[in-house]
Amino acid sequence: MADSFDLIVLGSGPGGYVAAIRAAQLGLKVAIVERELLGGICLNWGCIPTKALLRSAEIYHYMQHAQDYGLAAEKISADIDAVVKRSRGVAKQLNQGVTHLMKKNKISVFMGDGSLVAANRIAVTRDGKTDEILAKNIIVATGARARDLPFAPADGKRIWTYRHAMVPPEMPSKLLVIGSGAIGIEFASFYNDMGAEVTVVEMLDRIVPVEDADVSAFLEKALKKQGMTIMTGAGVEKIDVGASGVTAAIKAKDGTVTTNTFSHVIVAVGIVPNTENIGLEALGVETSRGHIVTNSLCQTNVAGLYAIGDVTAPPWLAHKASHEGVIAAEAIAGGHPHAMDVRNIPGCTYCHPQIASVGLTEAKAKEAGYEVNVGNFPFIGNGKAIALGEAEGFVKTVFDAKTGELLGAHMIGAEVTELIQGYTIGKTLETTEAELMETVFPHPTLSEMMHESVLGAYGRALHI
Repeated sequence: MADSFDLIVLGSGPGGYVAAIRAAQLGLKVAIVERELLGGICLNWGCIPTKALLRSAEIYHYMQHAQDYGLAAEKISADIDAVVKRSRGVAKQLNQGVTHLMKKNKISVFMGDGSLVAANRIAVTRDGKTDEILAKNIIVATGARARDLPFAPADGKRIWTYRHAMVPPEMPSKLLVIGSGAIGIEFASFYNDMGAEVTVVEMLDRIVPVEDADVSAFLEKALKKQGMTIMTGAGVEKIDVGASGVTAAIKAKDGTVTTNTFSHVIVAVGIVPNTENIGLEALGVETSRGHIVTNSLCQTNVAGLYAIGDVTAPPWLAHKASHEGVIAAEAIAGGHPHAMDVRNIPGCTYCHPQIASVGLTEAKAKEAGYEVNVGNFPFIGNGKAIALGEAEGFVKTVFDAKTGELLGAHMIGAEVTELIQGYTIGKTLETTEAELMETVFPHPTLSEMMHESVLGAYGRALHI
């Protein structure tokens, strides 16, 4: 007889394993099905190990600029193999951590390829053997994978996805990055700091196009200053792969096509949801462009079947998936969780300089009909930033001029990925400018710029 559970989670990424833990905390009998590694892409091939790579590049950058801090560092060099080894060690440690959490919470783990046989039944195949497990409810958390270019699929040798770029067979000498979203820009930043000659091609009119326009403009200027070539409004029309490199035909904004050679290419042009071959079609699960359609409590159109994370609608972020996992688990356990509000989900990009944001950009706020008050405070006006030698960047806040509601916050500069949560909490608590102005920020900290930006939106900035 097949094993039976209250909940089966298909996929163990940051959405899946968090959903399983929360459901177990609520007293449900839970199983999780994973085809590769516990922790999914994020812990093993995404969020965490990429940050380990970027940290190594950051340290290397500081070593190269030691004299700026009154220090001396001689004969410094970078060992790409050692950097990758450290990154993989970090991923392994976290994978083991998730394994421990599954045992601690008495969650049954089934390793293998899972597919939906019915709304309450999953078949798990491993080493040619298939077993079925039953559940009252199922959460699909199968995630997504990198999208290939149709005319130049990734081969792991010269044309890479993010996964190949994390374990490079060799250090690129001249790198082409196609796409300037978070993944593309992070790898461009990493390899540029490590010594590669980097070109970024973005088809839209500015890099990191989901960010505020002021952030995009600042980042482009900063990356060019670091030696990168940035091409916006451009596209790669053809790629020819040779034994020792890649030849790419790039159409520029003015329509001219030039041919350039590169040692390697990273393709970062979006994702494809992992919805194939898991039984969705037979159950009549509604999808949109491949992504599963859900309501505010992560329910699909099929009773008892939920979906979370990158397999559903954007934004495709690990922390959004985790929060959806909690919502789904609590709904299944009979609770009444608050629905997800995507306006309060922060986004972070760990390039150099870092980017972080939450809520509406200035342009989106105006498009939505708001009359806005905007504050913008530069890093150069902050004592801690100057002391750190990190005086490039700014903090921008957008308020509803009529109500004082915080509509959005946008930052670029050192450690802004740690600062943004202050604004995220403010938005969740429906804070207005009055509460933020009256909050005492510690000195000397980078966070003081958040306060100054709020003050600046109302003509009250003190240090500029």
